[in-house]
Amino acid sequence: MKFMGYGETKSSTGYGRPPWIFKGSALYQLHLVKAETARAFIPREFRLVEAFGYTLGGFFLANYDDSPAGVFDELVVIAGIVWNPPSSCAWAARVLVNSEEACHHGRKNVGLPSQVARFSKRITPVPRQTKGKFGGFLNRIGVGTTNRLSKDCMDVQVTEVVGTASSDICNIKLITDVPKPKFNKWMGPLITMSLPSFSGQTEYNPNLLKYSCRIACRVRAVRPAKVSGPSPSKDRNSDFKTTDFTAEELVDKGRNLSISIMLSKPILALEFNCLEMQVEDPTILPNNSTCSLRPA
Repeated sequence: MKFMGYGETKSSTGYGRPPWIFKGSALYQLHLVKAETARAFIPREFRLVEAFGYTLGGFFLANYDDSPAGVFDELVVIAGIVWNPPSSCAWAARVLVNSEEACHHGRKNVGLPSQVARFSKRITPVPRQTKGKFGGFLNRIGVGTTNRLSKDCMDVQVTEVVGTASSDICNIKLITDVPKPKFNKWMGPLITMSLPSFSGQTEYNPNLLKYSCRIACRVRAVRPAKVSGPSPSKDRNSDFKTTDFTAEELVDKGRNLSISIMLSKPILALEFNCLEMQVEDPTILPNNSTCSLRPA
């Protein structure tokens, strides 16, 4: 998600002209997020798309093996969906990357709430269970425990790093119950899509921006990843109704609310393989274009 100032031939971090191409794989997981949690991140200019006190948020966990910043991991915590007539756009609550270059570029030029993080990965094979004497019969009636396919479990521990300090954000447990594909048919159909997003109004970029990610990939539905986090703080679900916070307290509140989004209820998980993401040049939204988005 990269941007270069108008008239420049190269960004300050070495990115060339847009569009920028990212290749790799990703998990896109949608969650039901409390509207009051999402509103803590979304500027007042935008109207939150919500129903019965919830909006649609979640996360995008990607591993890029080819990008303008080289190889890196990214976790985008999505606060919710905001109305952008005649469609809607996602709003990122936090972006965690294990690349200083990607973090600086996202903050300065795209208005993303980017932070440097560590991504610690551990793969544990889950052995196939053997059939017992009555295993076949129990499986046929739906109460057996036999796994027809072996599984691999990957734990991804994400830790935000600020200077010499670090804070655990979450642990994401990914379970693969389909063998590593030998043919593309295992990866699902080839699709193309556009994921428009808003960003900006941060300390690094005060403008409101809109950018689009055009994605071509093979996609298939998978079981949702299991997300766990650090012990919940007493104010994790609080909002920003008061303004007498120090800068450090506001950072902690934003981090805690991002964790609460990760721990919300998942409803759908999509695995993107053979991913090629083309990121377009963000545009600055003029004031008159956001007036119609303000709540009445």
